[in-house]
Amino acid sequence: MLAGEKFQKLVDIMARLRAPGGCPWDREQTFDTIKPYTLEETYEVLDAIDRRDWSGLTEELGDFLLQAVFYAQMAAEQNLFAMEDALDAINRKLIRRHPHVFGEESAQSAGDVKRIWGEVKAAEKKEQGKEEESLLAPVPRALPALVEAQQIASRAAGAGFDWDNPDQVLEKLHEELAEFAEARRNASHEELENEMGDLLFVLVNLARFVKVDPEQALRRTNAKFRERFGYIERKLAERGKKLADSNLDEMEELWQEAKR
Repeated sequence: MLAGEKFQKLVDIMARLRAPGGCPWDREQTFDTIKPYTLEETYEVLDAIDRRDWSGLTEELGDFLLQAVFYAQMAAEQNLFAMEDALDAINRKLIRRHPHVFGEESAQSAGDVKRIWGEVKAAEKKEQGKEEESLLAPVPRALPALVEAQQIASRAAGAGFDWDNPDQVLEKLHEELAEFAEARRNASHEELENEMGDLLFVLVNLARFVKVDPEQALRRTNAKFRERFGYIERKLAERGKKLADSNLDEMEELWQEAKR
């Protein structure tokens, strides 16, 4: 069975689950109640990639696809659009925004591709009469803060509002660290929170300059911390101890051992 046929089978299964006599849980769901599951499935896909769990990724991508099918089925029931319309939209968009592949344009680098993509996207908005009030308006405010910061910084940089090199960003980082230290001594909690936000935003920009995805970098560090902390727990258990029975010196010794 081809991928298209299998995808249609998924669409048919979802329609059956939502139909009278189908699954009570699936039938009572709405666009809003499904949103948390969409976010959860997105992060599970990312986690499988981080762990290089390819068999797990196979399953997670299926769950991820189900989210799109679920939304499309609910839209079809309300005569808003059908799955075919969503597929047509993305197919047309990919062809339209890749004139260097499907048209006469030429692109020799990823930078050329990004430029062409931006030009085509801007032309689309102009044709649709959807000129944005602000360059940052398309960035959804509901994004996780780290991802929102990445997109805001990238858009501003694309308009020329940016540092010239990573060293300048590092200087700004030291400036923000000094302001944060000062806020710790004298500022209110609200001001301290503001300074922490400024500090994190500069770190996002530093990651952009050195071409590191801060979300993925933090996820890797989280995974590393889990692994090393788990090592501490296991070694303490071998000594007949729990965390509460240990002390910082012993745990630090085991932490360094885990790093080695």
